Amino acid sequence: MKFKKKAVTVEAFQFNGDFMDSNGNYYVPEWAVKAYERGILYFEEGAELFVKTLEGVHAASCGDYIIKGVKGELYPCKPDIFKMTYEPASDEP
Repeated sequence: MKFKKKAVTVEAFQFNGDFMDSNGNYYVPEWAVKAYERGILYFEEGAELFVKTLEGVHAASCGDYIIKGVKGELYPCKPDIFKMTYEPASDEP
């Protein structure tokens, strides 16, 4: 059987190696800052980002997208997969 992914809207940001801009301000969404404060997103060995997902801990590379799923779960996604799977959504209902 074949299946088609249901149309859902997710929130995401592209990880660029840290969470702050050159002025020390967070560039990531508020939900990512909260996840960082709760230890769901964390750094090891300098700038390597790890994400506690429903399936375990996954490393995120610079350039990967961090996605907040439909139930609030977080997970990393490689840029090529992200671009094949997602497109910008309008803010309109």
